[in-house]
Order: sequence, then C-alpha cells, then structure tokens
Amino acid sequence: MGCEMTTDQIFTDGVTVENHKQASHEYSERARRHLWLQMSRMGAYDESHEIPIIVRGEGTRVYDANGKEYFDGISGLFTNALGHGRPEMAEAATKAWGEMAFFPIWTYAHPNAIALAEKLASLAPGDLNRVFFTTGGAEANESAWKLARQYHKLRGDSDRYKVISRDIAYHGTTMGALTITSLEGYREPFQPLVPGAVKVPAVNFYRATEHADDFEAFGLWSAHHIEEAILREGPETVAAVFLEPVQNAGGCFTPPPGYWQAVREICDKYGVILVSDEVICAFGRLGTWFGGQKYDYVPDIITAAKGITAGYAPLGAMIVSDRLAEPFQDGDTSFPHGFTWAGHPMSTAVALASIGILEREHVLENVQANEGYFRESLNSLRDLPIVGDVRGTGYFWGVELVKNQETRETFGDKEAEHLLRGFISPEMFKRGLICRSDDRGDPVVQLAPPLISTREDIDFMVGILRDVFTDAAGRRF
Repeated sequence: MGCEMTTDQIFTDGVTVENHKQASHEYSERARRHLWLQMSRMGAYDESHEIPIIVRGEGTRVYDANGKEYFDGISGLFTNALGHGRPEMAEAATKAWGEMAFFPIWTYAHPNAIALAEKLASLAPGDLNRVFFTTGGAEANESAWKLARQYHKLRGDSDRYKVISRDIAYHGTTMGALTITSLEGYREPFQPLVPGAVKVPAVNFYRATEHADDFEAFGLWSAHHIEEAILREGPETVAAVFLEPVQNAGGCFTPPPGYWQAVREICDKYGVILVSDEVICAFGRLGTWFGGQKYDYVPDIITAAKGITAGYAPLGAMIVSDRLAEPFQDGDTSFPHGFTWAGHPMSTAVALASIGILEREHVLENVQANEGYFRESLNSLRDLPIVGDVRGTGYFWGVELVKNQETRETFGDKEAEHLLRGFISPEMFKRGLICRSDDRGDPVVQLAPPLISTREDIDFMVGILRDVFTDAAGRRF
C-alpha cells in the first residue's frame, strides 16, 4: 500500500471556472471567505477553481447552482438511502416540531425516542435491546468504548482499557474514536491520542500474503491475529474489539466465511466486548438491517448512524445487549456520558419515518434483488488493464485500480495523487457522477448509491466508470 495521503474522500478538488457570472461563482467566493470545509484542502480552491455548490436534490439526483444534474453515487456520504425530496420525511419533521422544539433525554424521555428505541431493539439481532442515542457515528463509537471500559470496571476488571481494531479502518475523528481509527494521516496531527490502541490486519484478501488461494483459511488467519493481539497485550487489559461488517476504508473489504464466528468465539473466550461498527453498513446498505443478519453473528454492541434517518436529520445510536446493560440497571450506577442533541424529538421522528419507508417499499429487498446484477456489472470492468479488484456486497462496492493487472502492482503516492485527484475524480464529476475516490490504502473508487437505485442507475454508474477508466488506462501518472 503506497498511498498515505490524508484526504478522507475525493469528490473534486475544485471546478474550473468557465463563467464568473454564473451563480456557482458567487456562492464559491462566499464559501471560501467564511465556510471551512471538512476533510478538504482549502488551498485547492481559488477564483479559478470553484467549490462545487450543490443546491437541491430530487430522488437519486442532485443539482448544482448552475442547474447541472449529477447521480448521487455515494448517497451523500453513505447516508441518503431513500433519495431526496421525500414528503413523508418533511411531514414527520414538521409534526415533531409542532409538538415540541426540544427536550433532552438526560433523566427525561419523550415518546419519539421511546418509540425509536423500541423499533431498533425489534430489528437488532440477539438480545441487543438497549439503545443509547448520539448525534452521529463517531460519537456512537466513542460511547461504545467508554461503555466497554466502565462495564469492565463495574465487574472488577479495572485494567481493561485497550481497544483492538483493524489496519486502515476508520471509526471517527473524536479523540477516542480517532484512537480506534487506524489511518495515520488522521491520527498524526493530534498525537498523543488516548492510550490503548492495538491494531490487527484488515481482511484484504486481494493483497493477502498468507492463504492467498483460500478465502476461508485467510479469514481464520485474520481472526487468529485478533487472538494473538489479546494474548500479547494480556486478556486482562483488553476491553473491546471494534470491527465493521464490511470495512469501508481501503475499499469495501468483505469478511471471509467463518471470520465473524471465529471473532465472536475469541471475544467470548477472553471476556472481550465485540463492537460492530455499522455506521455505514446498517439500515439496508448490505441488504439487511444489520451486518449480523448478513454474516450470521451477534455482537455485544452495534454502533449506527447515517442511514438511520436516510440523511434527513442528524442521529446516531449505540445498541447494547441486555448483558452489558445489566450492571447499569441497579442502585445508583449511571453511565456518566451524553450529548445535548442526542435523541432529538425531530431526528427520532424522522428515523421512524425512514424505517417505515424501508419496510413499506421493500427497499432492503430491492438491494438484495440487484446485488448480483451490481456485482456482475462491475466485474465486467475487469477487461480494463487498470482494474485490479472488485469487492463489496449489497449497495456498497469498491473497484481497486492498479498499474499492472497481472502483478497487482499498485500506484505510488504521487501517481495515485495524479490518478485520483488529478484525473478520475474531476472526470467523474464532469460526466455527472458523484462517487468516492479513496486513497487511504491502495487506490479505490467506491460506489454506494441510494438504496432505491434501479438497474438503470447501475448501468449509468458502471458506464461512466468504464469510460473514465478507459481514458485513465491510456494515460501516464
């Protein structure tokens, strides 16, 4: 893996200005003066290179300030599961606002939070029946590590504070979540981080150096590294293991058969809490409500956000097993942790409306029905010499790009910079496709469209990928 750039996602590094009188230019100049973009190189924008200005959305499409249409191939940021312009969502939000502006769930409760907690418990696997709300995914992961540490303390295991996560993995940028995150470009500016981070290999079968001819054996080898890390650190010091059902950073690493079952067994053996980070994967992204239903495992904690409201309001959740919640149910014990806006009446109402649409319109079934077609369509790109690997599941896919298809030689840092930032991302955008070029491992282009997307939408995305990759294959970077 030769790429160590610090960008999170590359949509575009600025749109070349064609007409200073267009609406986009005024917006861009105002934004440059006052709006600090997240995960962005602010110096990339100037009077000749505009910030892309998206002003509205309709279904699976969004439109810029000049009226140009784009297909939202990354669902905003793995978030807009139901597309834009849903009147039911506006109605749910308006009703909630009419009833109450805000009230906290610190020693109080309100009906929307109660109803959503009940609904999430009914959808989650196993005995995950307790819901702690946050406002986003990083906060959910931060909460899970803190809960794991306090749970062990309450049981007399005061030395259990360490957390194991996989290489390249992203779990958020708050200080605790950033510690769990394994991307050095994100971590280095804020060192020293919270003590206790332990890293193990990701399940990147395409780059496997062991068991490269046996996916299942590779999975058991990967799980064994978690057990080795627990034993090396001392089981009495390890609080939790954090894993995504399908790892996002690095490009949609799917788990080998038996991997999750082996990890579950290892965590049970050593009394370690298993956290399934489903900030991206939950609520239909994989074709199921949660990753455990896709891969047949039950974690101790699920963290979720993004698709929980289909992007219509900020909300996150930590869904906890009855076993972990039990010590907090007696006497004067509390979990001294929370966020002002967590479980907001409007956000929880919108989440209930979103889940209702997913159920009524059989959206998960749409993902399941099209998963094979999506895979086959992307696999058709393998005839292009720049395409190395296609991986993913559901509506969550990555295409890894290589210099040499036969040897799997990857691009160096500067080459990947020119390939992704200099050509592929702006070219996709120019052709009306918003997707993600991920440079946090080997170069990958990711697609995660709204869950309502059709086969025609898939054809549109793959067609643009083919055209752009064909052009890229004929260039030198």
